[in-house]
Amino acid sequence: MTSKQLKGPVVLLEDMPDRWQRLRQAGPVRYEESQGVWQVLDYANVAAVLADPATYSSDLSSLAPTQEDFETFRQGNFVGMDPPEHRRLRALVSQAFTPRVVQGLAPRIEALCAQLLDAVADRDRFDLVDALAYPLPIIVIAELLGVPPEEHRLFQEWASVLFGGDLLGESPDMADLERALEAIAPTIREMNGYVLGHIRNRRAHPGDDLTSQLIAAEVDGVRLEDQQIVGFVALLLVAGHVTTTALLGNAVVTFDRYSGTDAALRADPDRLPLAIEEVLRWLPPFPELGRRVTRPVVLGGHELPADTLVMVHLGAANRDPARFEAPEVFDVTRHPNPHLTFGHGIHFCFGAPLARLEARIALRMLQERFRSVAVPSYEDVTYQNPAAIVAVRQLPVEVVRP
Repeated sequence: MTSKQLKGPVVLLEDMPDRWQRLRQAGPVRYEESQGVWQVLDYANVAAVLADPATYSSDLSSLAPTQEDFETFRQGNFVGMDPPEHRRLRALVSQAFTPRVVQGLAPRIEALCAQLLDAVADRDRFDLVDALAYPLPIIVIAELLGVPPEEHRLFQEWASVLFGGDLLGESPDMADLERALEAIAPTIREMNGYVLGHIRNRRAHPGDDLTSQLIAAEVDGVRLEDQQIVGFVALLLVAGHVTTTALLGNAVVTFDRYSGTDAALRADPDRLPLAIEEVLRWLPPFPELGRRVTRPVVLGGHELPADTLVMVHLGAANRDPARFEAPEVFDVTRHPNPHLTFGHGIHFCFGAPLARLEARIALRMLQERFRSVAVPSYEDVTYQNPAAIVAVRQLPVEVVRP
């Protein structure tokens, strides 16, 4: 697709693909002295790191700053665990959060999209994030967990604080992270208390929601403890909410940015799943993942000592010409598209099927409801801090109805 002229100054989100492309020019593996970390930038080495949890651990607790309230969430957050604990917890959670459960959400997601778009039916301009991209996944997750409708706003408020990134610099160091953790501690404490109370209520009064199913899940006679369920709920808030919010906003911006994309997708709606994968490759919401080296190892010709922090760069790997043909081109017909945005190996994103389903339904409904969805001025678009997440924060759009 051909990039169209921006209506305002070039903004951060538009800069990200070129920035990641330039990163790769420094070589596949390099040491970033200012942050004291090794950066892994090519596809083969990124995939190798993610596929080897014995050498590259996901448990960063010995390297990262700690905060008491935040530590309570670690117990069920298997993203930060290694085998065998990771395998055991993921197996337990998988009993409740099955592909069938996710696919069964499709009718409700469609109904919610219709309801949210009905609320702006009389407006030719509205903020896509406020109207659709932000509330949709939060409501889906809250309903899935059995949270009463009147309390859905709590999840929205928590997510806004946890993933706003307002206290982080663009390249945060440990001091920045410590300040950010202290600032969000009251929110973590409030969320922890609420979710624990909800779990205990469901233990006393089981229902057919995911919380009750998590309580009942059992593998080899072992069940999840309350605090582990809290950690998984926190993980769902990330995997099932902010990823979808970012994906929807990034898709609308990218479809608008590249002339002809929207028309091509309307002419052939079956391309939409491929287009979503290309948006994920082009603008991964979380472009970097951290790993701790457990033993001395040679990577990309460099010797990495034990207890070194490695940052694998998904955004740069997704632009590796050794793996992708014309990686600098946004191509909604790209297939296959083996991007690493959802990770690789045992930690492949648990929420990926839900994010894809929500994006597919929401973007299809936008095309059905409106003859066009355009960004009238990029000067009015605001962005999240890319140190926290690559996404738009406010996205005013102009729509034309049939």
